[in-house]
This record gives sequence, structure tokens and C-alpha cells, in this order.
Amino acid sequence: MLLGFMLSAYSIVANDAIQTLGTFLSSNSQRPWWVLWLFACTILTAVFAYGWLNYDGDVSYGRLENFPIPDPFSWIYIVPPLILLGLTNLGIPVSTTFLILTVFNPQNLTNMLTKSLIGYGLAFIIGIFIYYFISEKIEEESFNQSKTENQPYWTILQWVSTTFLWSQWLIQDLANIFAYLPRKLDLLLLFFSLIIMLTLHAIIFYRNGGEIQQIVTSKINTQNIKSATIIDFIYGFILLFFKEYSKVPMSTTWVFIGLLAGRELAIAHRLKHRSLKDTGTIIIKDVGKAMIGLGVSIILAFFLPFLGQLIS
Repeated sequence: MLLGFMLSAYSIVANDAIQTLGTFLSSNSQRPWWVLWLFACTILTAVFAYGWLNYDGDVSYGRLENFPIPDPFSWIYIVPPLILLGLTNLGIPVSTTFLILTVFNPQNLTNMLTKSLIGYGLAFIIGIFIYYFISEKIEEESFNQSKTENQPYWTILQWVSTTFLWSQWLIQDLANIFAYLPRKLDLLLLFFSLIIMLTLHAIIFYRNGGEIQQIVTSKINTQNIKSATIIDFIYGFILLFFKEYSKVPMSTTWVFIGLLAGRELAIAHRLKHRSLKDTGTIIIKDVGKAMIGLGVSIILAFFLPFLGQLIS
């Protein structure tokens, strides 16, 4: 179980968490990595403590109620985070919710998939709508503005938006990481898991996000602090809505790429900095990668238990 937790923690942080912090990293690349790490991990520690204190030791915020720990716990549950780690090294943005949680309870796949598809569609529409109206004011102005020319209040706003988004993402996706541990952590397990998470984030921040960071940097103007701030606020409010909507785990990755897809289309149409054809190619490429992750998740969810029974 502990091995499963450590493998899932590293692979999920590398694949999923860094997408959430991607705009923060890209727009603050001039700052020392450890400053950004301290900031993010302060929020992480606060979210851990709040969940543990208010949910009777459950840092997943009650999102694992329908995902009991398997008894007995076998090797098949270690396979998904290993595959996730491989896909992450290839730069593929996989839904960790599908890949990790589905194998624990395949019957919940339909509910998770439905909520995630709704999340992608809603984020896509919101991205198009908002950026259609603000592109000329915010994005066009930002293209010719260097990072050092940003007004101080934009820096403050971006760190506030990152605090908000990062906390909302953690509340949603900590369930994927803590599926391998008891649903109620004692104090020893709490500190152990926190130290593991802080260490893993240090590695990822030191690497400046790794391969997955390309999902962010390939998009128009995401390295500008104004653009990054707006993306983070929108993404955070969408996650907040779905957090209150239900406790069913969902793919935050799908929400993220849906928002970026809508944003790319709106900016390409309004500002003509990239052709609609090229924009469509990027969007299809991102969706294709996400579908690869979904396909792998479904195969693992239904094949691994059968393989485990066959071997035993």
C-alpha cells in the first residue's frame, strides 16, 4: 500500500498537478524554483491540515466513499501508477482520475466519465465566451509586453489566483493519490504522506514541470502573467463549481484542456496570431492524448482484476 501511494503520488504530481501549476511556473520562470515550491507547498500543507481536521482524518475530503481499499491488496493496483509514470515521461496528459481510481471500482467509471465530459464541455464553452470578449484588451496588449513590465498588482493577483486554483485542484485530486492509504489517517501517516508530497513537489519544481509543462507552454501567450492569472481564476471557479456539484471524482485534466481549447479558438479567431487550422490541430492533439489515457484506464480496470485472478 505504501509503495502504491508513493508511486501514485509521484506520477500524479508529475502529470496532473503540474498542469494546474503550469501557468504559474511559466509566468514566473525568472524566479528561483524553491521560492515557487515554498509557496505551493504552504498551500498544500494547509489543504492537508484542513481536510484531516474537518473530515475525521480523511484528506480526500470524502471523495473516496465509493472506493474502498481492496481486501486483499494485490500487485494489480501497483500497475496503474507505473503506467501513468511512463505516459507522463512521454508528455501525455492523462486523466489520473480514470487511470488510478477506475481499477479500484470499475462500476464508478460511468459517473466519473459523465462528470468529466460535462467538465470539458463547460470549460470549452466558458473559454470561448470569455476570451472572445477579452482577447483584444488583455491578450493583444500582452503580446508586446515583457514580464518585467507588468504592474505589481498583476503579480499579486496571479499569486492569489494560484492559491485559489491550487487549493481547489488539491481538494478534487487528492483522492487519486490517497486511494492507496486508509480513509482515515493517523498522525504518523499524515506526516509521512505530507513529507512525501513535499519532497516530490520539490523534484518537479526543480525540473520546471518536466515534459507535461509543454501542454501549457505550447499555448498562445501563457507565459504572460496577465494571461496566466485569468486562466487560473477561470479554471479555479470551474473546479469550485464541480466540487460543490457532487463528490464524484472527475478528471481535472479534461477541464484544463477544455478551457485551453476554448481559449485558443477564441484568440485565434479574434487576433489571428495563429490560423484556425493550426489551432484545431493542437486541440485535436490534446484531446487525442487524453483519449489514450482513457482507453488505457478502461483496459486496466477490466483486464487487471481478471489477470490477477488468473495468476492466483
